[in-house]
Amino acid sequence: MYKLVALDMDGTLLNSNGEISPRTQDAIAKARSMGVHVVLASGRPLEGMTKALADLSMTSDDDYVLSYNASMVQRVASQTVIRSQILKGSDAKNIASLSRDLGVHVHAFSRRFGLITPENNDFTRHEAEINGLTITELDFVELDNNEDIMKVMMIDEPERLSAAIAQLPSMLHEQYTIVQSAPFFLEFLNPKSNKGAGVGMLAEHLGIDASEVICMGDAGNDKHMLEYAGLGVAMANATDDIKAIADHITDSNNDDGVAKVIEEFILNR
Repeated sequence: MYKLVALDMDGTLLNSNGEISPRTQDAIAKARSMGVHVVLASGRPLEGMTKALADLSMTSDDDYVLSYNASMVQRVASQTVIRSQILKGSDAKNIASLSRDLGVHVHAFSRRFGLITPENNDFTRHEAEINGLTITELDFVELDNNEDIMKVMMIDEPERLSAAIAQLPSMLHEQYTIVQSAPFFLEFLNPKSNKGAGVGMLAEHLGIDASEVICMGDAGNDKHMLEYAGLGVAMANATDDIKAIADHITDSNNDDGVAKVIEEFILNR
């Protein structure tokens, strides 16, 4: 029996209106009533996940959440951190300098300042809007080298971002975990951070084997957790590379894909 379900949010749990369907809410509630742990694993900060957690009644200290692509793993109610693998101000400076050279925008999440960007732009405003955050304009050269930074993101029009990705120095992939969470978002994380590592650590914390874990996602930042899981599930709307590594492909985020997996593999409907 599967004992842990880890769900990406955007493009997976949430439909195109940013909502969790009643059928999905019902399936998750029934799975949890059977003792199955359900956790959200998102690139979002915790602030951008609180509504979904509340909608699913996953707000106690027996509930866990994986934010910033699992750079942080926390208990929900107390926000007690059980895993933290983050970056520093020096990393933000280096990536911002490279972003300027490549002609793309950049923003980052600072523990002290929140969502920061050297220059306000449409993509940072989108990030702020979906997560309910304010934007702090800050030249990254002003950051202390030891400033706690959750993650740094190159952000721009998909065509410009793709061109930048093609020019990334190869050594950068040794320094950071680099994942693309959307056509306009490229994320730089601590090299020990990814959703697979985060889910694996939580499973170990709960005494659950990888074979007892279901992970569902749709984009590049979900790759590691789909590879880790006993059952890695790609949404019908997932990118082709995610579908290629999945054990199972479900319906889209607009067609109750998450609910259908839970119903089939946990509720035995």
